[in-house]
Amino acid sequence: MKIAKCSLESSGPYSQSKVIISERGPKELHKDFEKRAWKERTHVNGDGEVFIPPMQFANSIKEAAKYLSISIPGQGQAKYTKNFESGIMVLDPLMLNIQIDDIPSEWLFVPSDGKPGGGKRVWKCFPLIKSWKGVVSYYIIDDIITQDVFDQVLRASGLLIGIGRFRPRNRGYYGRFKVKEISWTEG
Repeated sequence: MKIAKCSLESSGPYSQSKVIISERGPKELHKDFEKRAWKERTHVNGDGEVFIPPMQFANSIKEAAKYLSISIPGQGQAKYTKNFESGIMVLDPLMLNIQIDDIPSEWLFVPSDGKPGGGKRVWKCFPLIKSWKGVVSYYIIDDIITQDVFDQVLRASGLLIGIGRFRPRNRGYYGRFKVKEISWTEG
């Protein structure tokens, strides 16, 4: 197993959209509920520190491998897609060193069902993280994935797929990131 410690940095805003658990009060207006509960859309630990879940990075690189559809040399028509899907793990969240109470919000008029082109629209409030950076450890447990291929797919995941709400893969432009450095170790 190889471990790629990747220094990543946002190249634009990032936003989260975790499901809100709180329920609207019987006489509470939708807008009042959004004002009260919007912070629940943010991923936070027990100390109130905001983090990016590891699966956002794992899913992004797996989507990028599928998107790029790179052939495996010497294996006919075989692609790296399945190797990334089962052979890459990200286990730790990226802690952002930001407290939930310091996060600004943005109000958007969005489809009520969350689907693009939805007929009914409502105002919703989302957390907005203007910039972030940190080190994400990718565990490569499939030896077919070379360092060069991993590097190419990771860079594409930051540019073309992204993470979070309104990312490029979902017709948005938030959640893009750059790869500043990759250091390799054996696990």
